[in-house]
Amino acid sequence: MSSPAVSRHRLDDRPPRSEPVLPSRPANGTTQPTDISPPTHRITGRYRYDRRTGDWWWSPEMFTLHGLAAGSPPPDTETYLQYQHAEDRARLLEAISRACATGNDFALETRIIRADGQERDVVLVGECRTADGSVTVVEGMAIDITECHPPGSATDRASALQAEVGQLRAAMASRASIEQAKGILMLLTSCSDQVAFDLLAHISSHTHRKVRDVALVITESAAGRRRLPDDVRAIIRDACPPPQPLR
Repeated sequence: MSSPAVSRHRLDDRPPRSEPVLPSRPANGTTQPTDISPPTHRITGRYRYDRRTGDWWWSPEMFTLHGLAAGSPPPDTETYLQYQHAEDRARLLEAISRACATGNDFALETRIIRADGQERDVVLVGECRTADGSVTVVEGMAIDITECHPPGSATDRASALQAEVGQLRAAMASRASIEQAKGILMLLTSCSDQVAFDLLAHISSHTHRKVRDVALVITESAAGRRRLPDDVRAIIRDACPPPQPLR
């Protein structure tokens, strides 16, 4: 099977060969090295890859992790791979390519080479979002573990990593549920994004539920999987604008 080209625009659905031919350092100028010092504590960056357009989005922490100035244009796929250790590029490209092709989530430990040349150890978690039966987005987190490797044997490290990835996936699921619930509240109350989150927090405080649990009952109710609890329903009803008279 031939190797997919590492395109500036999108990832091929097929897994790559073990030794993709890539330049050793970023060269396209979309992101420039800075004098940002390497992080001295754990940093968790977030990313999003749109398979339809080939575009990437990075959180400010993702730029910091790679030694780049926050607010720079996010790199394309080719440049992102160039920030990976040469021995890890094929594994990362294969993981993302397989995720696009199969919809399978992934988690792997890899090494990045910052813009200043320093190496950092990272756990990369990716989750797939689908529409009409195909993957449209891969998004997730990159967690710097350079200063906090799990202790013990390789088996212990693998077990600790698996547990941490499970926690991260739960956090990502909670975030997704909260974003969905905010969208539902914005639609119901004609409010802004911030007001929708404030309303979630208000419901949480007055019903003695965690925000993520409030978000979950709202999204499940909207999907018809469960009835909205009466106390949550009452607060949302009060927040909704009165119906306008027919003209």
